[in-house]
Amino acid sequence: MNFWQKNKAHIFKLIFLAFFNALALLSLIISISQGGYILAVITVFIMIIINFVYLSDRFYPLRYILPGTFFMILLVVYPIFYTIYISTTNYGTGNMLNKDQVINHLENRTYLPDEPRTFNFTAFKNEEIDQFKIIFEDREREEYYMADTINREISQISLSDAIFQGLSSPSELEEINGYKRLDRMQIIQNLGTLEALKIEFADNELRMEGINTFALYRQRFVYNSANDTIIDQRDAHEYVVRQGHFYNEEMGRLSPGFRTFVGFRNYRRLLTDDRILQPFFRVFVWTFIWALLSVATTFALGLLLALVLNDKDLRFRKLYRTILIIPYAMPGFISILIWRGLFNPEVGVINRILEALPFVDALPFMNNIFWTRAALVLVNLWLGFPYMMLITLGALQSINPSLYEVSAIDGASIWQRFRYITLPLLFISVGPLLVSSFAYNFNNFNLIYLFNAGRPAIAGAQTPAGGTDILITYTYRLSFETGRGADFGLASAVTLMIFIIVATITWFNFRFTGALEEVKENE
Repeated sequence: MNFWQKNKAHIFKLIFLAFFNALALLSLIISISQGGYILAVITVFIMIIINFVYLSDRFYPLRYILPGTFFMILLVVYPIFYTIYISTTNYGTGNMLNKDQVINHLENRTYLPDEPRTFNFTAFKNEEIDQFKIIFEDREREEYYMADTINREISQISLSDAIFQGLSSPSELEEINGYKRLDRMQIIQNLGTLEALKIEFADNELRMEGINTFALYRQRFVYNSANDTIIDQRDAHEYVVRQGHFYNEEMGRLSPGFRTFVGFRNYRRLLTDDRILQPFFRVFVWTFIWALLSVATTFALGLLLALVLNDKDLRFRKLYRTILIIPYAMPGFISILIWRGLFNPEVGVINRILEALPFVDALPFMNNIFWTRAALVLVNLWLGFPYMMLITLGALQSINPSLYEVSAIDGASIWQRFRYITLPLLFISVGPLLVSSFAYNFNNFNLIYLFNAGRPAIAGAQTPAGGTDILITYTYRLSFETGRGADFGLASAVTLMIFIIVATITWFNFRFTGALEEVKENE
């Protein structure tokens, strides 16, 4: 055996570790350079663990567990804790940045004093490199300055300089080192670039004021780190920190605000603010009703069809079974959009059929909460009954036929055989699946949102809550559809409540499954 074949696995391992360590070191350098010290510590910790596990033979089994554990932490554990963290902050529209970013943003704001220092200007442009040189003229002080758009530095010049030889004004100059003077029309054509130009000048900012002049703008806000306040230099107002904003009693708060820890404020808003609580409670109740109706209707129809198809004397049984599985085979979102068109109150086929019937009027699907909910249950029935039919059909075929034969001999009726033999044995097999189906429909975002986006709206609700919204769509709309922008903190609080409910259902599912297994063992 040559060296390569003998050490192939070890060489691949070293290459993998070298590649991983290079990426980790790059991440470490970037984290430290941007002040992300916590991320840097985590990176070092992960790098040490992975190198230790893959280079030490003592922890050989961990090499197979580690990748799965890593992705479980990254994709499951981390999102949970991050959601908890966001729910305790004011993160949302207007509070996206951290405090340092907001201070930097405010300190970059300028204002034009009542009597600003103004400059006439002459602009020159080099078309090849698309850059400008500008000569500023302060006529009151008879001072001249030149700046360019490459390094944005400004320097004082004089009419006695060589470039002005024989000229009495910068406006008479035609060209400076390949930069050609712009006439008025050309200035208008380049107005966007010139208006965006900001040049630092004597601790202030030189910006375009009009088509003929630049003016000296002053910095408006200054941060006082000793008092943690912002001073408005225009009117000397002082802004203090309050709930993620710099706030002044007379002037109000400055925008943008910054992310900050607010404790349980989002949970208190959810549970005590009537404008949020009332629509939330309606959505919460409808979510449970929706999940129950979804499971009950699909299971009832699926079981009925399964009982029919389980009859061995039924002719064309395979053909019926194939046809009934079609809704399950089609992509769900396509079916939902088709049903949405069918239920359209103006041009939908269903209302046209109803209008054609005697003594029946068109129904306000999509506009009335009751009828939209009814339509949703019907659409979900179409989408869900094939699944229930398949699982109950399989469960029915697993029931011992001798039980029916014995009960028939004892004189049991069809209903008694269904009630005392079929249903109990059926629930042993499909019970956990029904609980799982309940949890799935509890978070059935696609159907609710694609059909009518949770609408129609609940009258008087201060939050974007619709009559057909369930908790998951309500959370989405809280995040992205509020008139005041996104409110990720409140949405995260709602998400955690959904998580607790679904986790409870899952726990119940596991316990229910275990109980049924115990029943089987005792049979």
